[in-house]
Amino acid sequence: MQLFPDRSVLVLVDLQPKFMAAIHEADRVMNRSLFLAKVAKLLNIPVLGTVQNQARMGGLDEAFGEICPNPFDKMTFSCTENAPFFTALEGLERSHVVLVGVETHICVSLTAHGLLGAGYQVVVCPDAVSSRTQDRHKLGMERIRDAGITPAHTEAVAYEWFRDAARPEFKAFLEIVKSHP
Repeated sequence: MQLFPDRSVLVLVDLQPKFMAAIHEADRVMNRSLFLAKVAKLLNIPVLGTVQNQARMGGLDEAFGEICPNPFDKMTFSCTENAPFFTALEGLERSHVVLVGVETHICVSLTAHGLLGAGYQVVVCPDAVSSRTQDRHKLGMERIRDAGITPAHTEAVAYEWFRDAARPEFKAFLEIVKSHP
């Protein structure tokens, strides 16, 4: 499967400071998720976000505020089982969904499987997802891949979306790449 910007949606899963405090390599996850969110914004790719139990766990990290100002509050672990989120996703009429966030073996995995079952082509970025422990992340990614869901590095996704260095936004794109090593 190849990703195209006019067919793609980026989904930020539960990137909330209270969750991130316990996540293995949280700084990496935040950096790579923010990188891809900035690229999506540059290319006018829709960005949807979720937060798990906002009243108790707080909102989406403020770094994503301008990119995703209205995340969907959910109590379900799979984003696809949250009716407002899924209705918004369907309304975008896009077939490719790229997932970043936490936790790999729970919300990211269940969302990826739900999207696959609903007919979407799904990519999970292993460098922009994680869990509380490395083994949970690893097992989550194995389950995701075993289901036929594509893993891809955030930089690979970004360049695939971009496709061509002759695009007028390429200089701005390179600035984003440099600012998120």
